[in-house]
Amino acid sequence: LPYRTWGGERHIAVQGRPGVSPPPPVCPRPSSNGVSQVVDRSGARIGEYEDVSQVEKYEMAESDYEKRPESLRSFLRQRGWGRYDEEGTRRRTQEQQQRWEQEATLAAALPVGTRCQVRVPGQPCKLATIMYVGQTDFKPGYWVGVRYDEPLGKHDGSVGGRRYFECQPKYGAFVKPQSVTPGDFPEEDDGLEDEL
Repeated sequence: LPYRTWGGERHIAVQGRPGVSPPPPVCPRPSSNGVSQVVDRSGARIGEYEDVSQVEKYEMAESDYEKRPESLRSFLRQRGWGRYDEEGTRRRTQEQQQRWEQEATLAAALPVGTRCQVRVPGQPCKLATIMYVGQTDFKPGYWVGVRYDEPLGKHDGSVGGRRYFECQPKYGAFVKPQSVTPGDFPEEDDGLEDEL
């Protein structure tokens, strides 16, 4: 709630809603504009509980928690859920490995310098030039760095302080290999240069 200070005291402004009757007053009646003023005389400071490092917490040793029969960890282990689902973990690891192998195969077929069409789900089709193909530091897997023909990108070829390729600001982007179709896609000439 917004508050105001008058003479060293804090006053919280509470705005009434149109068409709704206010509750019975526990403080002075609202003024004609529907604003009640509440004065905090408790001495409590606003925000005094925001720093949780000062709050005492109960801590238990890892070995003691492992021994407890009625813990969340014990519950998950008994049912084979979460990280205790060995078959599911193995299956997810295999699926991830297959996705990376598929990405590597697709990425190998995308030579740097080739014109391409980028089709990211939920976005319009964009024309670009492939500037980088490979793994990156910002996310796992294979990525394709592209330079768009128009300023539809997110950066200038560098992400997280590392430069992967050169381009103008807002012309660069990284997309997954499955979103890139290489081919003969010449840059579109909108004819504006001839008219000048």
